[in-house]
Amino acid sequence: METKTESETPVETAKETGTQVEANTKRTSTKEIIAYLAEKFPACFSIEGAAKPLKIGIFQDLAEQLTDDETVSKTRLRQALRHYTSSWRYLKAIRLGAFRVDINGEQAAEIDQEQADYAAKTLKESQEKFGNKNYKDNGGKKPYKGKKPEITGAQQKSNDKNKVKDKAKFKAVKSNNRAQSKVAVKLKPVESNAVTVGKAVKVQLGNSPIDAVITEVSGNEVSVQLNSGMVVKTQVKNIFTE
Repeated sequence: METKTESETPVETAKETGTQVEANTKRTSTKEIIAYLAEKFPACFSIEGAAKPLKIGIFQDLAEQLTDDETVSKTRLRQALRHYTSSWRYLKAIRLGAFRVDINGEQAAEIDQEQADYAAKTLKESQEKFGNKNYKDNGGKKPYKGKKPEITGAQQKSNDKNKVKDKAKFKAVKSNNRAQSKVAVKLKPVESNAVTVGKAVKVQLGNSPIDAVITEVSGNEVSVQLNSGMVVKTQVKNIFTE
């Protein structure tokens, strides 16, 4: 007599289906995607230790490599890359003379002084914004908790006068810098049909235009990579050329 095995089929099918669903589950968190990139491209990405500066325009290379990978969408990939290049660990790696690498870990371009300065400035602003400046920045000294020395009336008046003078000087310098910036840099909007991937442009972020390279175009939205390696999303209206 033959033994019936029909009952085994649904179980096996369920196991196979479960494995397939698990394999096709999209990675939605930035942490998951960065860990995945570090696993897939270990010569380029890392999740601990010193980071490596990334090649400008690396998003396109990653998108091409992951075209058939249904677990990572372009939107999530771009967000993860922006998060990675904005981290303090990464910004500390953008130093003068260091080399950017491609997805295979090969040297792509050397970091110049402008890129290094911009990364240092971004790092400092980020640390100050979140109130987590390194202990060494304070010279390794604990804040003084004793009584403050008393200030006489004459000393207070002198201090107030100096503050007024300093404010006046600051306003004069700031106004002069703005005037010089307007005279020195003459920008013109980029035509919509000229907004293409790989084009070197000026992107208006705040008061000053910054050098960048277009990495992705989606309608009126444009993703650009700054010299520091950071990827920023903006609008076509904020893209200029000299």
